[in-house]
Amino acid sequence: MKQTMVELTEKFVYDQLNSDASGHDWFHIDRVRKLALHIAKEEQKGNEFIIEMAALLHDIPDDKLNEDDAAGWKKLDEWFEEIKMDMDSVEAIKRIINTISYSSGHAKLSSIEAEIVQDADRLDAIGAIGIARTFAFGGKKGQPMYDPSLPIREHMTKKEYRTGKSSSVHHFYEKLLRLQDMLNTCTAKKMARERHEYMVSFLEEFYKEWDVRL
Repeated sequence: MKQTMVELTEKFVYDQLNSDASGHDWFHIDRVRKLALHIAKEEQKGNEFIIEMAALLHDIPDDKLNEDDAAGWKKLDEWFEEIKMDMDSVEAIKRIINTISYSSGHAKLSSIEAEIVQDADRLDAIGAIGIARTFAFGGKKGQPMYDPSLPIREHMTKKEYRTGKSSSVHHFYEKLLRLQDMLNTCTAKKMARERHEYMVSFLEEFYKEWDVRL
């Protein structure tokens, strides 16, 4: 029964996000799912079914991908009803999804499953993939690639984080370079080191090429 739910959910999420061009497509979801299951295996912790389902569904109610919060959560609730998932599992998955987002601030996570899914999502936001997703999302939002005149925003409300003026390069300082120190599990922290250093090297090269002095 659980495997059937996973397979049905894979198709549902694929249909919802396959055409996304903001870096929140099916391939992002699948990477997060695989990372989360890997972390759970290495840490030998967590309910793998809850982890896998939360990873698959974590972007379905995201306000970036819906008209608003209410529409996103309604879509998720309707899916749970369609597959007839038990309420304990529904509540566990919803608690995970509701607390793992960076824009939610430093919300206290409710479980090891939430820590694992959050780590997996954050790992996919850094490194080479993270760089690619950052510029894809910035382009989708109509933000400049880089604008040296803009300040780096240190403290933001969720609304400011979502809608304030920024650039793709600024996003590294406002979020991505902070993620390595915000991970929960030893496995994720080890995996993050190389990805973090890759972003630092990328920025060094970016500034070198930006400030052309021939």
